[in-house]
Amino acid sequence: MAAVPSSHQHTAAEQLGPGGPLRLHLADVDVAGQIALLHAESWRRHYRGAYADCFLDGDVAADRRAVWTARLATPTNCQTVVAEDNDRLVGFIHVVFDHDQQWGSLVDNLHVANDRHRTGVGTALLAHAARAVIEHARAAGMYLWVLEQNTAAQQFYRARGARHVETAAVSPPGADPSRLNGSPRKLRMAWPDAAASDLDAELKHRPQAR
Repeated sequence: MAAVPSSHQHTAAEQLGPGGPLRLHLADVDVAGQIALLHAESWRRHYRGAYADCFLDGDVAADRRAVWTARLATPTNCQTVVAEDNDRLVGFIHVVFDHDQQWGSLVDNLHVANDRHRTGVGTALLAHAARAVIEHARAAGMYLWVLEQNTAAQQFYRARGARHVETAAVSPPGADPSRLNGSPRKLRMAWPDAAASDLDAELKHRPQAR
């Protein structure tokens, strides 16, 4: 499949946030630093115990900045969308199309600012990812990995139609085993058909991205 065009055109407002309209738009390299900071903060808050303290307490933001700068500079067969509330980045999602022959497209990252949990940001981003899969992927399925210890996230995904289909060992960030704490496990949560999932109700009540 051809790479998704790296357009950075803003979308319409998705819903109202505390500071005004919540805007979802495709990310470009200019927001790599903001994404990296939110990614690092989320890891430190939710991945403690699975990732080594020495890694989380180090300059994990710089590590994430390098990853996101490279990823956004040359996007290939993927899409990264950020959510902004009053010009503040409050969440992001990254989906890789047709990543797995059996399970389809991979939601590789979904992170929301801690003070914006349970305000609809994560649901809006996940629905946007489902729409992108419907539009750009060959396969209908969508999946993600979630830490076994992160039961709150598992409940969130189950409430949005995902089912647990597999448990596996966590892959170390940057392929460096020293960044893991012991032998943490992760769950594969899958939507066999993004268009027929419970996320479809979200798609019907949100404006199409442009």
